[in-house]
This record gives sequence, structure tokens and C-alpha cells, in this order.
Amino acid sequence: MRITHLETYAVRIPLKAERRMISALGQHIVSEYVLVRITTDTGLEGVGEATVMPRWSGETVWGARSLIDRVFAPLLVGRDPQAVAEIDDAMDRACAHNWFAKSAIEMACWDIQGKAAGEPVYKLLGGPHRPLAITCRFSMGAYEPERARRRARELVAEGFETIKVKVGGEPAHDIERVRIVREEIGPDRQIVIDANCGWDADTAIRCVNALADCRISLVEQPTPDGDYAAIARVRREIEPPVMADDMCFNLIHARELIRNAGCDVISLYPGKNGGIRKSKEIADYAAKHGVACSIGSNLEWDIATAAMGHLVVGCANMQVEKYPGDMLGPEYHEVRIARNPLEIRGPVVTITDRPGLGIDVDWDVVRKMGRWE
Repeated sequence: MRITHLETYAVRIPLKAERRMISALGQHIVSEYVLVRITTDTGLEGVGEATVMPRWSGETVWGARSLIDRVFAPLLVGRDPQAVAEIDDAMDRACAHNWFAKSAIEMACWDIQGKAAGEPVYKLLGGPHRPLAITCRFSMGAYEPERARRRARELVAEGFETIKVKVGGEPAHDIERVRIVREEIGPDRQIVIDANCGWDADTAIRCVNALADCRISLVEQPTPDGDYAAIARVRREIEPPVMADDMCFNLIHARELIRNAGCDVISLYPGKNGGIRKSKEIADYAAKHGVACSIGSNLEWDIATAAMGHLVVGCANMQVEKYPGDMLGPEYHEVRIARNPLEIRGPVVTITDRPGLGIDVDWDVVRKMGRWE
């Protein structure tokens, strides 16, 4: 089997008003994606998705599309899409970083491989290690007090047992927000806080210790990207476990985090890590060193969310039972692109056992949402 063509589509999708995100990175009200469609000489097709966000990963929809069209496509036409490791290596030698653009191609290759084998991707990864229905936490923005109070009540009514609260801004406001959420959700549900690199070590330690009575169950990315000493210090000086996310894109980052004893958990997802195979590689390495992994999110649409689900089900160390992750991206957006969208009911996302990623894209909807160009 050989790749005959790669086609890209740039799209722009607004978030539902009640799902708009505010974090230490700013406000997020519209998502931009690049979708990839790979065709082969056997007639099989694969689909992938790059969830680009310049202020987070540094990638843009224009850059990702141009990179795929002008650098990767000429390099990959004629290659076997089932040789995922070889395709990853070819892209890495041609271009540094650009994890989300690479992941779109890589997940499309997994989609083709699964269809060719007649198996879902999670089986190709060695699964299933857990049910296809995955219970998630909800990521609440850094809202002002009354909105935070209202959203907390709504999330309890929707059945969420774990609420992630965005922090990393003004400490007094962050502490007030977390206290409001704890008050509204009661004593039994879990609270995770996520600073998105917005605090320094001193601020993180001070805020987490001030919230001791709120019983924080996990502190996500409390300190800046690249500062392994800072996150390690926070881990030593607070009681809740620490999750690394914004500073762990590849296996080298994971090795440094573990070497510096910087975290208890690593947040993985195929887009951030450059593909499904690389995410699993990090998870397997972390498992050997006693570090758990869970699934993170960049507000993916149906294709990349399906890839995330297959990683969770197919990889034993994706410990979502202990550390619930984020896979609710499609539900945040006003438009779905799949003819057979993933089932999302409250906190539960269910992937299918159909071959490949299990997503059939409605290309008419994609073309309609691409008119912003």
C-alpha cells in the first residue's frame, strides 16, 4: 500500500457561549483546525486533525497547512502509510517541532492501518486495557465569581465528579474561585487546579497551601515551561500530586521531568506529542519509572478526540480511572464534522470498535466551515 495524495482543509469553529475558555493563556472563543485527508493506491483513506493554537504550541493554521502541503506531502507520497515509525522519522528529519501538524498526518496513517487490518486503532496499540466509555473531568475557565458559581452548579447537575479549575492569574482571585467551586460541588467531588504555566514556584506553593482545606486532588502545570527545578520544588513542598502538561511535548521532556522528580503524572495527547505512537512511547517510558499518565486536551474536534480515546483504551498506563482527563472538545463547539460523531453524554465519552479511528468525516460541512479563508 502506498500514499498517493495528501489534502488539507483549514477550518474555523466557534465555541458554544457557555463553553468559552478563559485561562492564564487568555480567552478562547474560536478554534482553528487543519484537517488532513490521505488517500492510497488501494482506495483506503485516512483522516487526521491538527488543533493548532499559536499562544500555546506556537503553531498556526496557515503554517501547519503550508508545512503539510509543501514539506510533508512531497516527502510522504509513495510511502507505506502503515510504516508509522518511518513516517514519523521522515517528518522529524525534515522539520523540527510542529507537533500538531505532524500528528494530523500520523493519526491519518493509523486510521488507514486500522481500516486495512479491519481493527480499531486501540487493538493495534495492544488494547483494550479499559472500557470504550471513558469518564472525563470538566475544565472550567478562570471565570469571575458568579459565573464560576453558576457553572459549578450546572456541572454537578450534568454528572461531573471531577472539576478542573483554571488558575495561574491573580492569586487572590484564583483562591476565591477555587473556594467557590468547592462550596458549590460539595465535599465529595474532586477539584483539580491548572495554572497553565502562569505561576512561579513561590506563588504556586503559597496558593496550594492556602487551599489546603479545599482538598485539591491534583495540581496541573503550576510553573513555567522548561523550568524543571521549579516544578520539582513545588512537588516537594505541597501535598497534592503534580501533573506536567504544557512542558512535556516529547520523550526528552518526559525524561527530564522524571530525572528531576518533577511530577507524579504526565498529561499526554497525540496532538501535543506529535502523534499516537509518540504518546504511547512516553506513556510506556513513564510506566517503567512509576509515573502515571492521563489524557489532556487542546479542545480537539471529533477526529483528534477519537485518536485520544484510542490511546487511552490502547495503553495501560493512561490511568484515567485515578486521574480523569479531558476529552470533551467536540462538545465545546457549535458544529460537529462527523457523520457518526463520538457519543458524549455528560462526563462520558465513548469511542467505537469500528476499524481505524472510527470517524466518517462530512466533507461538505468541512468545506462550509472553511470559507473564512
